[in-house]
Amino acid sequence: MTIGILTYIPANIYPMLITSTVQDRQESNIMGGIIELAEYGSYGVALIVFVASILIPVGKFIAIGYLALAIQKRWSHDPHRLLALHEVVEFIGRWSMIDVFVVAILAALVQFDLIATINPGFAAICFALSVVFTMLSAQSFDSRDIWDRAEETQAGQR
Repeated sequence: MTIGILTYIPANIYPMLITSTVQDRQESNIMGGIIELAEYGSYGVALIVFVASILIPVGKFIAIGYLALAIQKRWSHDPHRLLALHEVVEFIGRWSMIDVFVVAILAALVQFDLIATINPGFAAICFALSVVFTMLSAQSFDSRDIWDRAEETQAGQR
């Protein structure tokens, strides 16, 4: 998960999209793109990008870290809730690549070489790596540990 967080930082700093036209070249990172969408009145799209690019990845980092700490520190929690949290993180992981797919589709569709081109920036690679590492982290988490720790906690309380 640490590598996922480390790759998420440049994903938010460096350009996600590089748009070149006859007149100029514009680079935009994730937050800059969200702000531009809102300025153009596309509040719904801006909200979707914000949720998919900022809220969900940060939420996944927090949830995976919380699960790891709950197991390691033997916190007494309802194992059903911890398991539900783990399942939510795994389900969301499937949809986390939507930003990368949007950038790839835009880059493929907008290739008017003389007029305009859209290319993915360095942040697209970093974001994809961050998603892959968090997915691997969630999948490598053994949900049986939740039940093992719950049984140990109950045995220690007897």
